[in-house]
Amino acid sequence: MLSLSGQKLSLEQIFKVAHGLEHVELAAAARERVTESRRVVEEIAESGRVVYGVNTGFGKLADIRIAHSELRELQLNLVRSHACGVGHPLSESETRAMLLLRANVLALGYSGARPLIIETLIQMLERGVHPVIPEKGSVGASGDLAPLAHLALAVIGEGEAFYKGARRPSLEALKLAQLEPVSLEVKEGLALLNGTQALAAVGALALYRAETLTRVADIAGAMTLEALRGTPVAFDERIHLARPHAGQMEVAAHLRELLLESEIRASHLENDPRVQDAYSLRCMPQVHGAVRGALKHARETVEIETGSATDNPLVFADSREVLSGGNFHGAPLALCLDYAALALTDLISITERRIDRLLNPDANEGLPAFLTSSPGTSSGFMMAQVTAAALLAESRVLAHPASIDNVPTDGGKEDHVSMGMTAATKLRAIVENAEYAVAIELLAAAEGLEYRQPLKPGRGVRHAYEIVRAHVPRLEQDRPLSPDIQKIAEAIRRQEFDL
Repeated sequence: MLSLSGQKLSLEQIFKVAHGLEHVELAAAARERVTESRRVVEEIAESGRVVYGVNTGFGKLADIRIAHSELRELQLNLVRSHACGVGHPLSESETRAMLLLRANVLALGYSGARPLIIETLIQMLERGVHPVIPEKGSVGASGDLAPLAHLALAVIGEGEAFYKGARRPSLEALKLAQLEPVSLEVKEGLALLNGTQALAAVGALALYRAETLTRVADIAGAMTLEALRGTPVAFDERIHLARPHAGQMEVAAHLRELLLESEIRASHLENDPRVQDAYSLRCMPQVHGAVRGALKHARETVEIETGSATDNPLVFADSREVLSGGNFHGAPLALCLDYAALALTDLISITERRIDRLLNPDANEGLPAFLTSSPGTSSGFMMAQVTAAALLAESRVLAHPASIDNVPTDGGKEDHVSMGMTAATKLRAIVENAEYAVAIELLAAAEGLEYRQPLKPGRGVRHAYEIVRAHVPRLEQDRPLSPDIQKIAEAIRRQEFDL
């Protein structure tokens, strides 16, 4: 049971809740904070003191005073008017991550919403009511307004939600789950809408997949090294202690472990005429390690955001003050997610080069052309490298940073935005491309190892080879490779290559 109190959440915790592997509740201490914060909002509403978001319009309309009799209508209209998203709905796991993150930041007690709002979000998670949230429509400041508005619609029984596999009106989904729609009180619509939880949810789950993938990329590279009869000398610990980047040292150690007890290496240790391998083999610690460093930075930033108050204005119950600021701005996340996208595209780039070396008869150390025993009659893995090239080309386009763009919105009031949601969805697409590219390398490298038998590769590589073969047989004759690539990509996502 994960008890929410506005604490920093790890990517692992987000992943577990997003996939229904952990239950959630509101911590008692958080309930007290939230209740006290709510009292401040109610006092302001009754006193008539002008406070943004409580009794004013929003954005460019902030200077318009709202009558006390219209305060509830103000919140309802806010939710309805901001639900302007378009495109495909976020996945179930992404939607669940959004529900979790929004409930958690509200639990900090800076937003002025009632505990009922948080409890409803948690119960929607627990009972499987997943709002239909179109993925396009957020510029990442004032947070993810459109996606969060669609989430809020479901909370009040409007819009649509998925329940038990069916897309249906939210009110129907809530009733089937034995939940009541919420009638919004003062500031609660704004409390649900202001924040970065859409881009944080999509980004967090993409980063979690990316971190899994980086270790598998080491495994695929080690397998390729063995198939090409490469040397592990470049992974010697002394080399990496001389340039002690953490990710670089981790990858070198991982590669050394994977290559232990290699009969293939032993067979050409004495009479190998080559002094050095190509960069795509020799520089795996440097390149893969740099990717790990970028993802580590992104993880740290996202995890800080998970326990941060991103609403506006913020309610400080101890001083009875309500202060307007800009914590909803997605710049910290947008920049780090763009960085992660660049890093993963470079990972695809080095992966594609290793795939080419396995297939290219001018570079593959005596393996048959395109890894087929009958070149000419058969094409073997020829088109698999073409697919990898296509994945790389698309990822290079997607890696253009979203965070350096800006389109002023809201009549110029919101004159600098983060484009963080775009950064998150682009990263998600690049992660998927990278999974497919690494799957192709695993398949090609496993095929290359067939031609080195009866010699066995290193212990870790041997285990990885067995996992590949548990899903995909050797390529005895040409067949469509798309199903094979899909199977191995899914095995990567299931973390089967945990070596």
